[in-house]
Formats: sequence, structure tokens, C-alpha cells
Amino acid sequence: MSTTRRVTESNAPAKRWYATGRRKEATARVYLAAGSGKIVINERVAGEFLRRPSLEMLLAEPFEVVERKDLFDVHATVAGGGISGQAGAIRHGIARALTVCDLEMRPALKRAGMLTRDPRAKERKKYGRVAARARFQFSKR
Repeated sequence: MSTTRRVTESNAPAKRWYATGRRKEATARVYLAAGSGKIVINERVAGEFLRRPSLEMLLAEPFEVVERKDLFDVHATVAGGGISGQAGAIRHGIARALTVCDLEMRPALKRAGMLTRDPRAKERKKYGRVAARARFQFSKR
């Protein structure tokens, strides 16, 4: 006896697009779904998680570039780094997920530089120094 499951509208899996974004030490797993523009980060609303309007604007940039504002819901899980790096990682993930969703968005996002991972990272501490470049205080006597 064959047990096949019939997919109907009610139990069909929702269409979601996934991408990973990175910035500094932060890594974000971003899921896009058709929706109303709601952004949830680590089970919290974006404004509550990021605490800075400038970082919230950073997350909206990919949607503004492709002129698809308020058409997608974003669900992101982010770890590592600080809130600025995490916001950058989420933005990178959103841009990459938009290209997975519709390949025609890629040229506009590429032109805006949102698909390129920002390679800048913290410089390592050197021996004989306080930090990467800062020296110990000089004492003449």
C-alpha cells in the first residue's frame, strides 16, 4: 500500500529564500518570505535588537535599491561581533537572498556593492606593542 501525501494549499510549504551574510566577525543566516516588510532578528523586532535608527536604515538599503520595499518579511539569526557588524552581515544576507529570489535583481545590487563581502577585519596585535599599532608609553627617565 502506497502512502503518498497530497500537497494542498493549506499544507504547502511557504516559499522562502535563504542566504548567508558576513561582516567583520558576524555571521547572519537570512530567510526572506513574501510579506509586509517585517524584520525579525534573533526572535526580536529589528528596532529593539539594533537600537540605532542608522543601523535599521542599513537593513532597508537592499530593498530600496531593487525597489521592493515592504514586499518581503525578513527572519534573521545572527551571531558574533558587535551590533554594527551584525547589521552589516544581515544586509549582506538580505542582498544575497534577493538574488536567490529573483536573478534579475543581481545587477542593481552588484552595482550598489551589496553583494561583495566587506573584507575589512580587525588587525592583529603585534608583540612589543599595546595593540596592533599603539606603542607602550615612552619614558625618558
